[in-house]
Amino acid sequence: MFSFSEFTQLNPWLTALALNSFLLGIAWLIPKKLLTPLGYLHAWGLGVLLWATGGLTAYTVVMFYFLLGSAVTRLGMKRKEEAGIAEKRSGQRGPENVWGSALIASFCALGTLWASPELQPLLWLGYTASFSTKLSDTTASEVGKAYGQHTFLLTTLKAVPAGTEGAVSLEGTLAGIVASVVMALLGYGVGLITPLGIFWCIVAAFIATTIESLIGATLQPKFTWLTNELVNVINTLIGALVAITLGFLISP
Repeated sequence: MFSFSEFTQLNPWLTALALNSFLLGIAWLIPKKLLTPLGYLHAWGLGVLLWATGGLTAYTVVMFYFLLGSAVTRLGMKRKEEAGIAEKRSGQRGPENVWGSALIASFCALGTLWASPELQPLLWLGYTASFSTKLSDTTASEVGKAYGQHTFLLTTLKAVPAGTEGAVSLEGTLAGIVASVVMALLGYGVGLITPLGIFWCIVAAFIATTIESLIGATLQPKFTWLTNELVNVINTLIGALVAITLGFLISP
């Protein structure tokens, strides 16, 4: 007989399938749905992939992002709905949201299967940074829409209504920084990144979310194909690349 730890090491994909199927069944029975039916199926596939490649540590990070990100989306929901700036489907996420948030992290996790031992820590740094970036972006946006007193565009510094693409607020920006710190600390706590990696994740998240705001204010209104989900992929890609570059160039 194998112990549970031996079983998970020998059969990571089988374990991932069993665990995520079990969690999907629970989520399906809970009355309050965080995802659409297709969203749950895609989240199941994401969960299988990340458990099989990164085990409990990588899985903890994505689950934390999912739960906290979903909670943040519901902040001030009544106020946002009245203003017409709430997330569609009352905050329920679909497949496009799942992969818009986690596609880059998935590539980082898959990359560790073939990367040399020297490069694997950088990929896990990129993995953590991508979620630090996305949680920062989600938190800044939702807090700004719900509680921001003054929202403006970085390109012109002119005041605009809350919910405008590319708009930022002091309240949202500070909340976003706190969110990136929390996610980076979690990544360190589960052993994915080093203490210095915490700083790189925070810096990367700030740079990426700032660029994302600039894209939203300048390019997104001009191109219909530049959807929020695609911008999320670009945002997390920038966050991962910045962190990996900093980790490669400046290491202890």
